[in-house]
Amino acid sequence: MKSLRSLAAAMTTAMTLGFASAGAFAADAAKMDIVDTAVSAGSFKTLVSLIKQAGLVETLKGKGPFTVFAPTDEAFAKVPKETLEALGKDKAKLAAVLTYHVVPGRVLAKDVKAGNAKTVNGQELKLDTAGGVTVNGAKVIKADILTTNGVIHVIDTVVIPK
Repeated sequence: MKSLRSLAAAMTTAMTLGFASAGAFAADAAKMDIVDTAVSAGSFKTLVSLIKQAGLVETLKGKGPFTVFAPTDEAFAKVPKETLEALGKDKAKLAAVLTYHVVPGRVLAKDVKAGNAKTVNGQELKLDTAGGVTVNGAKVIKADILTTNGVIHVIDTVVIPK
């Protein structure tokens, strides 16, 4: 019964993230690092592009562990075009925004507690658990995507540091 639940969870995750095959996702997701998992999902093209632009690929492929609150392409589509263009021209600000989505350590959804969490960029995110997990108001729409060097929680909005 447990394996049936695992397969159902993998299929749901695969469909949510756009993986071609739930079986491939279940077999490969935990064998890939954060960056490769995001690339394979196909729904994080903007995030992956910005990670490359900011020079953070090697960091997010590193040992970790990291917890990444990953905005989808739809989340990035909500950000004004001028804001994204400005970030693209300032590598330091872009890196600051992206590392604001990363918390050191592997934090699973069941372990999230309401309060503040210090990010890799040094600022804090506000986590809330009332009615589902939110990060600075962004909803976690898929949690606990395990990777070799951490965990990804998919969020519906880009969070911007102060």
